[in-house]
Amino acid sequence: MSAQTNRLPNEQEFQRGLRSRQARGTLWSRLFFAANFFGLFMLIILVLHILNQSFGLVIIRNNVEPATLSETPLEDLNREQLARILVSNLGNASRAILRDSLSIVPVEQFTTVPLDEALGDAVLPPGARSQTIGQVDNEILISILAANFSQDDLYAFVVDRIVQPRVERSWRLLDSIFSRSEIEAVAATEEFANDRLEFRAWLNLDFITSSASSSATTTGLRTALLGSFWIIGITILVAFPLGVAAAIYLEEYATDNWVNRLIEINLRNLAAVPSIIYGMLGLAVFVRILVYLTSGRFTGLNDTNGRTVLSAAFTLALLILPVIIVNAREAIRAVPPSIREASFGLGATRWQTVSRQVLPAAVPGILTGVILAMSRAVGETAPLIVVGASTFLGTDPNGPFSKFTVVPIQIFQWTSEAQPEFKLAAAAAIIVLLVLMLTLNATAIIIRNRFSRRLF
Repeated sequence: MSAQTNRLPNEQEFQRGLRSRQARGTLWSRLFFAANFFGLFMLIILVLHILNQSFGLVIIRNNVEPATLSETPLEDLNREQLARILVSNLGNASRAILRDSLSIVPVEQFTTVPLDEALGDAVLPPGARSQTIGQVDNEILISILAANFSQDDLYAFVVDRIVQPRVERSWRLLDSIFSRSEIEAVAATEEFANDRLEFRAWLNLDFITSSASSSATTTGLRTALLGSFWIIGITILVAFPLGVAAAIYLEEYATDNWVNRLIEINLRNLAAVPSIIYGMLGLAVFVRILVYLTSGRFTGLNDTNGRTVLSAAFTLALLILPVIIVNAREAIRAVPPSIREASFGLGATRWQTVSRQVLPAAVPGILTGVILAMSRAVGETAPLIVVGASTFLGTDPNGPFSKFTVVPIQIFQWTSEAQPEFKLAAAAAIIVLLVLMLTLNATAIIIRNRFSRRLF
């Protein structure tokens, strides 16, 4: 008893040790607070810097003035009038609009096959179905354009391909606010006498709803946004059930043998593999080996290229699958054993116990892993470039077998352009991407919290 008492610290030593632990705890607490404050401060600076580039004064110069095309403002013209302006000013180049936007055959075949085969489900005059694109006259071409494009699309074509507004000079938001008089003096010089000075919000509704173009003033994010939605949607539909099912098997059913231990080791290692390796795997498996499936050839589509939304979604599903499995296993493992024992004690089977007791209790933790995996997938670029994402795409994806691009790749493409105005469009796209990620994460968090409230 005396020996045990001698090993205990006296009051002075206890107080000294307690003060030491408190000092270390205070130090680490302050370091943690400082690190969070610094990270939040840098994030605010980054967002403000991006916002500063997304708004500002610009000097716009048109290649063709809209007043020379029509006495009526272009935005007030109907579809036939806009189509007529396109054909009369572009000539044969207006036929490329049909090729780029509606054609379902390879580019080299577009001029040699009948229109009903080249344009698929497009609305065509009866007499034009058996003709090739080179055989139709201008009036039929006008009717085809007016029948297959909305007024907004035709207006965008006129502005992008005929009016061709371009930014001659641009200023950022802070300069536009605090140096406006100097900017107006520059705009009044002879060099810019025929141009117009306007305040431009690069982040606006037209930017979100317009497709990409070769002009920074008319380019938009719609095609990339739709591509991101298609890919993320299919990715979650594939990865979530597979990941949860694998976690349930490994945690509740798998026996402790070398095969399952090897699987566990590989899962944890795969979570740290660089994403471009998954891109190479997706290129080899989904784009080439499984091309009959991923290209949609089994449905009768003529395009045999496997670089589609489906290939990209399968690749990202493989990328986030280890993250979902590891987090789901941890969530299932955290469920108290007493819940399982009580369920078994009442005569429930293993599957009834897992599906009705363990899995509902683990849902909040599982959804946390899904949130992390989804955030990683939304911002991925390297594997999608390898799989075949387009750096410039003017047609919207309309299904799992469509060509695609995504918001991060569109941002990369704009920042690589020689025109500095494209970098302002990229800044606006970055804000959209941040809002998209925050929205997706907030939705998942709300769902997780709702499940948590149901359990307790």
